[in-house]
Amino acid sequence: MSVATARIATLVGSRLCHDLVSPIGAISNGLELIALAGTPGPEEMALIEQSAASATARINFFRVAFGHASTQQDVGAREARKLLQDYCKGSRLSIDWLPDGDAPRTEVQLAFLATLCCESALPLGGRVHVTHIEGGGWRISGTGQRLSIEPDLWAQLTSTTLEAEVTPARVQFALLSLLAPERGRKLVVHAGDAAVTIEIG
Repeated sequence: MSVATARIATLVGSRLCHDLVSPIGAISNGLELIALAGTPGPEEMALIEQSAASATARINFFRVAFGHASTQQDVGAREARKLLQDYCKGSRLSIDWLPDGDAPRTEVQLAFLATLCCESALPLGGRVHVTHIEGGGWRISGTGQRLSIEPDLWAQLTSTTLEAEVTPARVQFALLSLLAPERGRKLVVHAGDAAVTIEIG
């Protein structure tokens, strides 16, 4: 295992733990409230149900975005849309998965990672569109009230060297930049004042 691969593994692990701590912590809080009250009330049950749904949604989405992907596995359009809708539930982000039909999990993984990259540029929320482009590639575009572009971070997408500045919250940039060329894909990035777009050609 190379140093870069090992570092990405630790970054992904940290990202997953960070994103799951909050909903799992809320479940624990709900159980503590039930223990104190003696009987579960509607508010406690609602907190537990909502937090459990959030944790499940993130686990299912991250399994595709960060997990092992095989060309022998396909992801259907309905499944992809549900994963994205569940991931966005309760947030100010919405993601439109426009392609129909099945796609190899390896391709869907790249699109999901690009989606996470676009999400990072939308601090106030917004909308991300995922579409197919000519030649079987992908175009992922993000728009919102305000864009926050970190130039060095976005430059990572066109580099095959893992930059030292990549943090767990931004590990999707490093992973996408390494996986895309490995799978014969080229990344083209357009970051402007009104939108950010990643083309996977």
